[in-house]
Amino acid sequence: MYTFNTQLTGSFEQTVSKVTEALKQEGFGVLTDIDVQATMKAKLNVDGRPYRILGACNPPLAHQAISADPDIGALLPCNVVVREEADKKITVSFMDPVAVLQLVDKPEIAALGKEVRARLERVRDKLRG
Repeated sequence: MYTFNTQLTGSFEQTVSKVTEALKQEGFGVLTDIDVQATMKAKLNVDGRPYRILGACNPPLAHQAISADPDIGALLPCNVVVREEADKKITVSFMDPVAVLQLVDKPEIAALGKEVRARLERVRDKLRG
């Protein structure tokens, strides 16, 4: 699997805010916030449920990764998807950095992947309450 997730109840926008705050507590900033619902409406005139892709980055860990392998930027940042399901529950999916960083065959990168995953799991656990 390349993701792990949790499901929450509540408003979509409040969930996005909670995710952003929980990421911040683990040292991540949100570099990008892609509103897929709005993009699909604007580009394809397709109506969809709320769906956001948050590009999360922990600068010290990203610096370590880029220092170890300059091409690793193609695998960054860690994406977090917040989407509304048909039943109005909100799913938060986290990219699994361990799975993704297996593409780089370097022990120091594997160790970083484990550290990032541990932090993202703590974010998931905070969201669950």
